[in-house]
Amino acid sequence: MTSDSNPITVIVDGREERGVVSARKLLVHWLRDALDERGPKIGCDTGNCGACTVRCDGHLVKSCMVLAVQADGTEVETAAGLAAEDGTLNHLQSCFKRYHALQCGYCTSGMLMTATDFLESGEEVTDQSTRRALKGNICRCTGYENIVRAVRAAAGQDVPLPHGAVPTREGDDL
Repeated sequence: MTSDSNPITVIVDGREERGVVSARKLLVHWLRDALDERGPKIGCDTGNCGACTVRCDGHLVKSCMVLAVQADGTEVETAAGLAAEDGTLNHLQSCFKRYHALQCGYCTSGMLMTATDFLESGEEVTDQSTRRALKGNICRCTGYENIVRAVRAAAGQDVPLPHGAVPTREGDDL
């Protein structure tokens, strides 16, 4: 090990992961390169787009703004950890699917992590509060309307399906 090699241990989506990283390695790069985690995306590398958003010890962070060594001893949650082990989508993910809240998918994992945090915050879920919660996540495809609908539906609100969507029962494959 060189003087720039730092051993780290991080719980990622419930699994203990160990690695050796340089002092300058960003968390997003360690997650993607060393662990093959594809949820956090590399977007802007400046903390502006939100594509790399994860939760670290229960707090939202832009993983492009956190050094991997700073995550040593923490628990990191990614969008991949939201689904069940068998791949079954959680309620929020199902709502994103049902309400067409994704197109290219690049922003989706960051949106899901931010929306998860927002829904767990206990704040009243309205169009305005949802948009405020998601403001640190940029989407270039959707116009946000269906993302807001999906988050509100996940909060148990009666939200109209987007134009052209086929109504299904909760849990149905779309």
